[in-house]
Amino acid sequence: MTVHRVMGIETEYGISVPGHPHVNSMLTSSQVVNAYASDMSALGRIKARWDYDEETPLRDARGFDLSRADADPAQLTDDDPGLANLILTNGARFYVDHAHPEYSSPEVTNPFDAVVWDKAGERIMARATELVARIPGAQPVNLYKNNTDNKGASYGTHENYLMRRTTPFADIVKHLVPFFVSRQVVTGSGRVGLGQEGRKHGYQLSQRADFFEVEVGLETTLKRPIINTRDEPHCDPEKYRRLHVIVGDANLAEISTYLKLGTTSLVLAMLEDDALDVDLVLDAPVREMHQVSHDPSLRHLVTMASGRRITAVQMQLEFLAQARKYVEDRMGSEVDEQTADVLDRWESVLSRLETDPMSLSHELDWVAKLAVLQGYRDRDGLDWDHARLHLVDLQYSDVRPDKGLAQRMQARGTLQRITTDAQVDTAVHRPPTDTRAWFRGECMRRYAEHVAAASWDSVIFDVPGHDALQRVPTLEPLRGTKAHVGDLLDRCPTAGDLLAALNEQG
Repeated sequence: MTVHRVMGIETEYGISVPGHPHVNSMLTSSQVVNAYASDMSALGRIKARWDYDEETPLRDARGFDLSRADADPAQLTDDDPGLANLILTNGARFYVDHAHPEYSSPEVTNPFDAVVWDKAGERIMARATELVARIPGAQPVNLYKNNTDNKGASYGTHENYLMRRTTPFADIVKHLVPFFVSRQVVTGSGRVGLGQEGRKHGYQLSQRADFFEVEVGLETTLKRPIINTRDEPHCDPEKYRRLHVIVGDANLAEISTYLKLGTTSLVLAMLEDDALDVDLVLDAPVREMHQVSHDPSLRHLVTMASGRRITAVQMQLEFLAQARKYVEDRMGSEVDEQTADVLDRWESVLSRLETDPMSLSHELDWVAKLAVLQGYRDRDGLDWDHARLHLVDLQYSDVRPDKGLAQRMQARGTLQRITTDAQVDTAVHRPPTDTRAWFRGECMRRYAEHVAAASWDSVIFDVPGHDALQRVPTLEPLRGTKAHVGDLLDRCPTAGDLLAALNEQG
């Protein structure tokens, strides 16, 4: 009944080497991750690898496993490609995925913390570009928090939400398809060019929308579905489902990210409690996904299976009305501060999108970017096919503080923030205290030399006196917190001491 649940964001960053358009992206991405690894000298000797043993990327929520023979190679994420792969002291994973450097945030319990540790990922990427530039003979590398190269390729920003296993998957599909199609009006990061290769001139809300081709499916890189069916909970599968959401954009505006996670969490809460009483089934979801994105005037009328036609903003207002009723019925005046804030911001944003979308140029990515681009168009008389506008679009997502337009706008206060530099700086190195990420991150900080491997649901130690590797499972995401094991870790100066103490506890 609140926005609080276990969640996280994983983002593949765009990568380029200026003057070298045909460089091997996989090798360059490895260089980026390895450069950051070399800077983690305070950890001493790092040998931890990612543990793939418990991953099940071909298990489908519809009740079957796709055979490895039938899977696209990109789906086999449980194969170790032998590329750069770091487990960070903040509990995150920083590695090479599909020829892009990817930052997968640690698990958090609310949308505000999701923003904090997502912004920490931007800092880590910016730091990595600095470190690559210092390597003798290395070419400078630029990283972009975006989702397409405008040449037909797209790379993802995926959200993950833990939810009750008992929630019928058919209900998830029924209600989340219209929610995801319409939430672009709030969460889109904006894009110059229409179509997968951006050849049609114009501006659209979302960088990812044109790359979705089916309503439901297991794939993430081909035939991308609005609802992804991967059933890989990374925790107790009897209790939890991890909803893997692949339709989102890479947001730089903090309010866009905050509302993306917060509103989705509320809709999931209503789904879990069977409290959604709204019929917004779409006649052609994929087509509407594209058309909503292609209309920054927000006037496009989405067609329902019933024949009813409303705008995407009106669809979002219906979800908002349901969410307000749901929270008030169950919590009344006891609603927590963050849930109330998400509801109020959601309502404020939607009301202004109905009357004056450009008034949100200080809050939402697609509006902020459009305002900048329109300034160039008005000043220099540029059409949407002008190369300079494509360059401005790219520059908006540059992670470098002195080059990225979004970074500079935030520094000037023209793109609003809800976090502080101190909060984000801390999150670069330290994990959230209220999930199992705290145990994972602290083990990397305290015992790095003896952590052989880790994953989302375990940490594996290699310590003297043990003939075999020692796996410490962390199947419950809300255990392994600072409150739960903080005193224990403080009492254990070595990994051997920790294992002995855990064995004593049984």
